[in-house]
Amino acid sequence: MGLCSMAITLFLVMGVAPLVLAGGHNYGEALSKSILFFEAQRSGYLPGNQRVKWRGNSGLFDGKANGVDLVGGYYDAGDNVKFGLPMAFTVTMMSWSIMEYGTQMGESGELGNAMNAVKWGTDYLIKAHPQPHVLYGEVGDGNTDHYCWQRPEDMTTSRNAYRIDQNNPGSDLAGETAAAMAAASIIFRRSNPAYSRELLTHAYQLFDFADKYRGKYDSSITVAQKYYRSVSGYADELLWAAAWLYKATSNEYYLDYLGKNGDALGGTGWAMTEFGWDVKYAGVQTLVAKFLMGGKAGNHAPVFGKYQEKAEFFMCSCLGKSSHNVQKTPGGLIFRQRWNNLQFVTSASFLLTVYSDYLTSARKNLHCSSGTVAPSELLAFAKSQVDYILGDNPRATSYMVGYGNNFPQQVHHRGSSIVSVKVNPSFVSCRGGYATWFSRKASDPNLLTGAIVGGPDAYDNFADHRDNYEQTEPATYNNAPLLGILARLHGGHGGYNQLLPVDIAVAKPIAVQPKPTPVKEISSAAPIAIEQKTTASWVANGKTYYRYSVVVANKSGKTIKNLNLSVSKLYGPLWGLTKSSSGSYRFPTWVRSLPAGKTMEFVYIHTASPAEVSVSSYTLA
Repeated sequence: MGLCSMAITLFLVMGVAPLVLAGGHNYGEALSKSILFFEAQRSGYLPGNQRVKWRGNSGLFDGKANGVDLVGGYYDAGDNVKFGLPMAFTVTMMSWSIMEYGTQMGESGELGNAMNAVKWGTDYLIKAHPQPHVLYGEVGDGNTDHYCWQRPEDMTTSRNAYRIDQNNPGSDLAGETAAAMAAASIIFRRSNPAYSRELLTHAYQLFDFADKYRGKYDSSITVAQKYYRSVSGYADELLWAAAWLYKATSNEYYLDYLGKNGDALGGTGWAMTEFGWDVKYAGVQTLVAKFLMGGKAGNHAPVFGKYQEKAEFFMCSCLGKSSHNVQKTPGGLIFRQRWNNLQFVTSASFLLTVYSDYLTSARKNLHCSSGTVAPSELLAFAKSQVDYILGDNPRATSYMVGYGNNFPQQVHHRGSSIVSVKVNPSFVSCRGGYATWFSRKASDPNLLTGAIVGGPDAYDNFADHRDNYEQTEPATYNNAPLLGILARLHGGHGGYNQLLPVDIAVAKPIAVQPKPTPVKEISSAAPIAIEQKTTASWVANGKTYYRYSVVVANKSGKTIKNLNLSVSKLYGPLWGLTKSSSGSYRFPTWVRSLPAGKTMEFVYIHTASPAEVSVSSYTLA
């Protein structure tokens, strides 16, 4: 394969302890640190709540020479260039992580930080899209930037900005940016509806731009070819953007686009073994498979079935159960290439994680050429990849900076490797930085907490040297998919349910959401307490819908089994319980009991006051 070189979703979470298995990893700590890394990558004016204190303001005149404000955004890796394609992909994957596992992030106290990380990216992407058919895709020049080794606060290199437009198209760049805007619009819909609508407006325009004026972005922004060349072309990004726009809007136009263009644009044809900032097919196929399993395909079901076949080929190949499997190191790590291999590990592991949950919700198994695979096997394999990154590997090395006792000390990163401007404001010159700091055989003066570096080679070997950029350079798109997996693992296995069918239709234009009227009802049938409250409301087709959360708590000192609940005056769908033939509700299929002191949650949506929930029967064990 030539290319192989390369919702509003609701959550159900049991009251379980954070998952710490096998290697004994603290996934909550790793999650916090992986999000913190993004603050070290910030460009522009840093906010008052900036937590990475060794960084300062930088790139304050970006875009000025081009007559546009391009201050802000992220540096992609260890240099000081802002590359639009990987930045947009980073935003998309962070948004997807929050969409799937935002509840778990909230329980860790990290949801706000994760959403701030997304908004730092989308604020910049909005600036980079000043007109419907104009998008700036790069600030800075990789060639001149790499000639120098300077802190971002000291940059003397070119800050020229490069753009695509109708005469110089870039469907891959515009498509990925549309996907990022659409995905981010979903996570801000409740907390910042005006911002969410603004993001959707940009997403609509960018998709239209990408589809009508087709071409590869690196043919227009040629300075990007050496660094982020679009090997896969733009067909995958067109499908990727359409999938995210459908997920964000439920607009049938984008569903039809996926159905009508699946064959022509490769969504049903390419069987991939990688997923990343360049090649999006496996991600598209995973999303479309979710639409299909959620009953959204309509008359496109046969075509969407072909998307799903390719999604499952990817999953099976990662597990080693396909006719064409991914390469693995002796230590069991997915291996794609020597240069920054961990980007492929984190992105593949994310797809495995979400697909495991999609299958669980749909009560389905994965079908590989070597046999049937339970959803739990996908999650277990993703966990093994994360555990490898965190230190369960032949070298006992953590490839997350600042996590564990043995992690990279000489990271290929300008800001981390040079003394902080806050400590020593003396100017560091272009070539002087190489002589004084790059060649220094000592640990970095600034800890780049949470960064996922490039990682080991095909034989699990790793050389912790600053000049070994293939292995010691971090990147934002290494971390972005990891946020979701770490939140999922920290939240625990047993209590998760994707609640697959719940993709709330949103009319276009999006209606202003009224502020929810909280309702809290507490009933008790000792030793069981039931607490019910309104968590969201919205208007669609002239009706006000309410989302209710019901928490069932075991107040006894024993385990509750055979629980039967009565739910009456319910006029909409319910998720998180199993309905029996008698009409009562039992534990969901993935829960067999409720231990002492634990809670479980289920949710329902309808247009009325709260349903009546009561305990019919139970046994204590």
